[in-house]
Amino acid sequence: MSASLLRRGLELLEPPGRAKAPPGLQRGRAGPRAAGAARRRKRAPEPGRNKATVKGRVVKSAIEEYHKKKPVNHLRENLKYMLKGRLVADKTVTEQVVAQNRGRKSKDQPPEKTEKKKPEGTVFTEEDFRKFEREYFGIP
Repeated sequence: MSASLLRRGLELLEPPGRAKAPPGLQRGRAGPRAAGAARRRKRAPEPGRNKATVKGRVVKSAIEEYHKKKPVNHLRENLKYMLKGRLVADKTVTEQVVAQNRGRKSKDQPPEKTEKKKPEGTVFTEEDFRKFEREYFGIP
């Protein structure tokens, strides 16, 4: 709702004995150029001191300015804050949260874990192979 519609609605709700608000409290514009005129009034040059002169200027120390703007290392405070609360959630809860935040597209899904097959060893021993050799090839 615009401000003008709101003002009109409030004027309709005013008691009949009371007229408009005092001119100091009114915020209406006189026309489309009123904002520009207000801007120009603010920008009027002040007859104060001339800023091009050096008189009255305080020289700032470059070292002080550097120390003011020097970055502060907050690592220690941040580590204390992070290590202060040692509440660790259950693994099942964290997995649920991660699953909920994961997208539905296949590219967002983690690769399925396949169980590795153990290499199957032979059931036969060396002695069984020698026995088979003797029986099959006839080698003593």
